[in-house]
Amino acid sequence: MAQRIKKGETVEVITGSNKGQQGKVLRVDLKKQRIVVEGVNVVMRHVKPSRQNPQGGRLQVEKPIHMSNVLPVNVKTGKGTRVRFQMAGGKKQRVATTGDVI
Repeated sequence: MAQRIKKGETVEVITGSNKGQQGKVLRVDLKKQRIVVEGVNVVMRHVKPSRQNPQGGRLQVEKPIHMSNVLPVNVKTGKGTRVRFQMAGGKKQRVATTGDVI
């Protein structure tokens, strides 16, 4: 399956409690089809004191969401758009439905 969302690009959440938010993709898990988006699906995690975190306490952590719940953002319009693939000059390119190369 072709990868329509890549690490480092901006995506828009289209469903759930974070609908309409945009953020940068931090991690992509292709096996589970989940991604972690910066500032989206943030939860509080309670941790015990350890060497890395001597005080312990509560940390804010971004949890993964399913890839089908986000759309890549078109740079020209600034909104989420569906992606298709086409061959151009012997290379495979990701193209927005408006025809802009992403």
